[in-house]
Order: sequence, then structure tokens, then C-alpha cells
Amino acid sequence: MSNAELKQRLHRYSLIILLAGLCSGLLVYLLAEDVPDASLGYVIVNGTVYPLATQDSKKYRREIQRFGGKTALLFDDFSRWFGELWQGKTLGKTLAGIGILLSLGIFLFAYSLDPDAPPDGEDRRERDRSG
Repeated sequence: MSNAELKQRLHRYSLIILLAGLCSGLLVYLLAEDVPDASLGYVIVNGTVYPLATQDSKKYRREIQRFGGKTALLFDDFSRWFGELWQGKTLGKTLAGIGILLSLGIFLFAYSLDPDAPPDGEDRRERDRSG
């Protein structure tokens, strides 16, 4: 298979992956429900009610920091953020993003391929005939 044929196939695969990622992401986004809040209680500030999640309370954050330090707080925040990527409408955005990144990677790989070079075997045959 020549590089030109390989480039065409990779471009086709890249387009298919892009469309599949965007369509599946849109479908999940439209059909998914929002994730309910894990509210511990509510805080009223100037007459406006705000839900207070367990992980946002000062007591929870203080306990996490007491057991593991600031690094534990960072890992807890990262773990919660990463877990939220795979739930509800955010999952649709995540699928679309993965499809875009994967498609872009394949497209850039195809773009980086060198153009076809003449096969070495033909040059040798011509030298052998003249010699």
C-alpha cells in the first residue's frame, strides 16, 4: 500500500470517527438528565437560597486536609471533577471531545506521512539490464 492510499484511508477514518463522536455526544447530551445535587443543606445569602453540597462544606474540607494535607484536597477535587465527566449531560460533552481529539490525532498523523518515493527495486533492475 502506498502512502497516498494510506493517507486517504486515514483521512476517511478520521472523518468517520469525528462524525461518530459528535453524533454520539449530541445524542447522549439530548437524552441525558441532569445529575441531581448531592446537597447537604442550604445556605441563604441576602434572601437567595444556595444548595450546599457535602464536599463544599468547611467541615468536610477541613477533615480531608487534616487527614491528608493539601495534596489530599487537590486529589479529592480532581477525583470529583473526573467522576462528573461521566455522568448526565457532561458525558455527551466528554464523548464529543474524545471524538474530536482522536480524529485530530489520526488526521495529523496522516498529514505527517511523507509522499511516495520511487521504489528502490525498479532502479536496481534498470542497472542490472544495462550492466
